[in-house]
Amino acid sequence: MEQLSWTRDGETLSLRGELDQDLLVPLWDARAEATSGAQVIDLSGLSRVDTAGLALLIHFIELIRRQGNTASVKGVSENVATLAGLYNLPADMIP
Repeated sequence: MEQLSWTRDGETLSLRGELDQDLLVPLWDARAEATSGAQVIDLSGLSRVDTAGLALLIHFIELIRRQGNTASVKGVSENVATLAGLYNLPADMIP
């Protein structure tokens, strides 16, 4: 199990490790700080994402949009794309 970590570089929030129900609580607790001013969420450093992680990602995209920013996601893995497809998420849900 690889611990979840995140960094901010300007408008980019980069996630690393595993984004799953067992490891995402610290990021959930820091969600306001993590998303403040962010416009890009970089998933390229994630090794695993489960449905709880996908839900958190969708929530983060919505938080960014509520700030009046355009949200985009880069480094979307096949795993994340598959989960989004299984839940029939609209294409703009994970831009």
